[in-house]
Amino acid sequence: MSQNHNHSPIEDAQAFVLGTALCALSVTMLTHLGLITGQTAGLAVLLSYVGGWSFGPVFFVINLPFYLLAYLRMGPRFTAKSFVAVGLLSVFAQVMPSLVRFEHLDPALGALLAGAIAGLGLIVLFRHGASLGGVGVLALYLQDKTGFRAGWTQLGFDAILFCAAYFLLDARIVAYSLLGAVIVNLVIAVNHRKDRYIAT
Repeated sequence: MSQNHNHSPIEDAQAFVLGTALCALSVTMLTHLGLITGQTAGLAVLLSYVGGWSFGPVFFVINLPFYLLAYLRMGPRFTAKSFVAVGLLSVFAQVMPSLVRFEHLDPALGALLAGAIAGLGLIVLFRHGASLGGVGVLALYLQDKTGFRAGWTQLGFDAILFCAAYFLLDARIVAYSLLGAVIVNLVIAVNHRKDRYIAT
């Protein structure tokens, strides 16, 4: 049965804060362990390790070219929402490490939990008409137009990213990181389905 899924500004605002805060927590866990993640965020994390830069600014800058695609393919409303979401994540990711500290975090469990938390945060954003830019824009566009699940598109990008990471990071780090990235994409693929959960 068709429903009205227009959200109020207050509903969007709480979703953006919640979704980006969850994703920032995920990044904080991963960077604490020296791991990476997938998608555009993973590229930003990898570049921050290699170049010694902070994740937040790198993530924000990397996303800038993708807004043109978002505007052309998804419209100005989606683009504006994604810009806000990327900006919030960039800020939260800068602030959160000074607010959240881990005395001990097992790498395997940390990768699993970080992946699950990031997947949940992304779903919150997706369902409010936004993404965290980059590959997410392309993934959502393909899902809307062809039905090909967003999670699988992102998994393909992740495969390329992790191949590059293999030559830059310790193999064990890459293996744990890959575990977390797979969890992110599985959470999205199973739970963000147009035919099952999203009314048209």
